Amino acid sequence: MSVSQDSKEQDGGVYETIKVVVQALLLALVVRTFLFQPFNIPSGSMKDTLLIGDYLFVSKFSYGYSQYSFPFGLVPMDGRVWSGEPKRGDVAVFKLPSDNSTDYIKRVIGLPGDEIQMQNGVLFINGKAVKRERIDDFIEKDASGTPRRVTRYMETLPNGVSYHTLDLFANGTTDNTRVFKVPAGHYFMMGDNRDNSQDSRVMSAVGFVPFENFVGRADVIFFSLEEGAAPWMFWKWPWSIRWERLGTTL
Repeated sequence: MSVSQDSKEQDGGVYETIKVVVQALLLALVVRTFLFQPFNIPSGSMKDTLLIGDYLFVSKFSYGYSQYSFPFGLVPMDGRVWSGEPKRGDVAVFKLPSDNSTDYIKRVIGLPGDEIQMQNGVLFINGKAVKRERIDDFIEKDASGTPRRVTRYMETLPNGVSYHTLDLFANGTTDNTRVFKVPAGHYFMMGDNRDNSQDSRVMSAVGFVPFENFVGRADVIFFSLEEGAAPWMFWKWPWSIRWERLGTTL
């Protein structure tokens, strides 16, 4: 039985299409694993640095690679390779130590060997109060759409990194803590929305984060939608996109 030229061309076209798709998927996997991985923000624990509905790129190469750099942690390996240590003030994604699967994003506050404490809402690092200046209020809307003012500060770490923190309550449950001594090979992570963040101050939930649990450093917001907007409703994008946040570096 003979095969027509048209049939051969169709088969060749299908093969080429499949090859291009496979190559594109492999390229995307390589980029996601070794270069940049996209994440979206589902909670308000990092307000106002990160808002619900922000989409950001996390650089996977900033801290080197561990088993958590790979999808589902499928590559068994100990420690990190080509490692670069997190810097104080970095916004970083890490795997929750208690289950090693849930992704969290917080700010690096304590380095190995540091002593961290909160006193009346003020952060202390190695016995010294971190500089905190009162600035204009952060204004957000509650579930009913009513504007709400939240006390906001500019906090500056000893290495000069500055960022905003929010203070929802004058005496929140984690505004006063014991002294936390950060173990070797671990980091102390905190959310910028200090009264609405489950972080290293809560030992039973997060605690100290091992270096190998770091996924990468958050670098830039590439997309952002108003809270409650669905990303698949592209016809609403002109009004639901927070245009002013696109391209914001962290």
